[in-house]
Amino acid sequence: MPLRPAAPGRAWGRARDAVRRSVRAKLLCLVLAPLLLGFPIIMGLLWYSGELYYHRLMASRVNSDLSAAHGYFARVIDGVGGGVEGLAASHELALALAEGRLPALLAAGQGRLALDFLNLLDAEGRVLHSSAALEPGAERGTWPVVAQAVRAAAASAIERAGPEALAAIDPALRARARLPLVATARARPDPRREEERGLLIHAAAPVYDDGGRQIAVLEGGVLLNGNLDFIDTINAIVYRAGTLPTGSEGTATLFVDDVRIATNVRLFEGVRALGTRVSAEVRGQVLERGETWLETAFVVNDWYVSAYEPVVDSRGERVGMLYVGFLEAPFRAAKRTALLVAGAVSLLISLAGAVLTLRWARSIFRPIERMHATIERVGAGEEAARVRHIGSGDELDRLAAGFDRLLDTLADKRAELRALNASLDRRVAERTADLAAANEALRTAQRQLVMSEKLAAIGELTAGVAHEISNPTAVIQGNLDLLREELGAAAQPVANEIRLIHEQVHRIRLIVTKLLQFARPGEFAGYVAAVDVNAALADCLVLTRPHLSRHDVRVEQVLSARTRVQINLQELQQVLINLIVNAVQAMPDGGSLRLETADVDPTDDLPGVRITVRDSGIGIRAEDLDRIFDPFFTTRKRQGTGLGLSISHTLIGRYGGRITVASTPGAGSAFTVHLLAEPQYRNEVAAPCARG
Repeated sequence: MPLRPAAPGRAWGRARDAVRRSVRAKLLCLVLAPLLLGFPIIMGLLWYSGELYYHRLMASRVNSDLSAAHGYFARVIDGVGGGVEGLAASHELALALAEGRLPALLAAGQGRLALDFLNLLDAEGRVLHSSAALEPGAERGTWPVVAQAVRAAAASAIERAGPEALAAIDPALRARARLPLVATARARPDPRREEERGLLIHAAAPVYDDGGRQIAVLEGGVLLNGNLDFIDTINAIVYRAGTLPTGSEGTATLFVDDVRIATNVRLFEGVRALGTRVSAEVRGQVLERGETWLETAFVVNDWYVSAYEPVVDSRGERVGMLYVGFLEAPFRAAKRTALLVAGAVSLLISLAGAVLTLRWARSIFRPIERMHATIERVGAGEEAARVRHIGSGDELDRLAAGFDRLLDTLADKRAELRALNASLDRRVAERTADLAAANEALRTAQRQLVMSEKLAAIGELTAGVAHEISNPTAVIQGNLDLLREELGAAAQPVANEIRLIHEQVHRIRLIVTKLLQFARPGEFAGYVAAVDVNAALADCLVLTRPHLSRHDVRVEQVLSARTRVQINLQELQQVLINLIVNAVQAMPDGGSLRLETADVDPTDDLPGVRITVRDSGIGIRAEDLDRIFDPFFTTRKRQGTGLGLSISHTLIGRYGGRITVASTPGAGSAFTVHLLAEPQYRNEVAAPCARG
């Protein structure tokens, strides 16, 4: 029967078990891990960071190019406006108006300023003279820059003119603007066959006479459609020779809407891509949302690192785009080459390190195998087997020596174990006696518990008896007072007897009060008096001063309370001392203790006083805050009973007050005692008066 190959899962399991049992396999995995795991991770991180840096670098570079192109474009617009404004304010124009040489001046000015048209308008914006085909009287005031010049302010801006508007200025301008649309991949569908709109630099300036009165408006403009000198100048400024790597080329384009009307992007050799259109993604971001595009884009027939910004007319409408960019392929090739070189170097370093580490690992394998053989001999019963001296002088040599000492110690322990076995019975007997004593102690504790329960029952009975005595005592006292009033002077012979009866009734009342305190201490708030909390706090500081000095705690006092509260002074001092001691224990290395008193605003709460004990100690964890007043809960496991805060909370609660806490771990805690000026007694059973 032919043998079948093991299932992949079983083979993987056996390999995993072999690695788990063999130090040699673990060391080999440790050596090969940098190559098998570290190298792909490093290459992935290198590739990711390289791509991220590359995109940031390209975006920063093309954004800088766009800024340069935008600056030149703005200077050209300002230059046209400045030329028109200068001619409007010139003495030459004033003489031409006076001597009737205006047509010749307009023609000369148009040529000197490199304008496509130059018109003189009256003060209302109607044509007086035109270097183009505009008829006298034609209305030009609807153009924003002309309307602004009519209002005595020179202006220049980009305008988009339709075919009729261009033909009205000069039919030649309409012919220059007409451009067949070329089908372009990735562009938004457009049913038109040609582009007839024009993009103008439009400028106008007011003309004044010698008296400073506006008499006319000078209007001029340049058609940018097909203006290749303008776009080539932008390209030459932005992408000077040597600024791009070999194989890349810079390009610049001016768009009307999404159609290229002036560009040095080539459709094919020797033919510029006039009439081609931008991709739908770029159009949506730049023209529709008004955002700048700074990333790779498909331009006509290749990928370019591109920057597009909207061109806005005088009305604030987006009428076109300005573009600069450069061919991405050389940069992408350079990036890929750099990453491959870095990867190859990393791989060579990893391989060299793996080879050297394998050689060093061999010096570790041999001592480990020797120690393993010694362990097997000892396990087989050869107690005298030892590793002996390895001679490597490293940690393994010291480990072998330590292993031999361990075997010697083990042999000694075996001898001691035999001796200990002999005394085991005696120790068992001793432990049995200890257990019997512990059982006896447990029985004693049980008896004490039963006694406590009996005392509690007696307390309940005593409380009932005390209450029953109170009723006849009150009757006796009332009738005694009535008897004294009724007899008046006739009671004088028995005045001494009446006094004795009165004293004995008072004594009965005192006995009843003590019985009630014994039976239900939680229902009896003690003898209260009007207490000055500032004085009480000062007395507590005197009592705790040795504790404060021993722990190097600085005390700050802000005592602003003026209201006296009705409370038992000793119980209040018990609470305050407990809070001060707890605060000191929270600052084992010293710190500051801040004691504050303040009156409660009657508009916010019942009249009373707030006493705050604030420390700079270790604070209380958030999960402990809800349990901090629970009986027997403490964060100090080796000291305290966990009753201090519970008792303090109960004592203050008797009088209608409360204790709150706020704490931040590592920043300290603040306990605030809220006391009412007039107590509102509660009937809850108080906790035993003990300090945690």
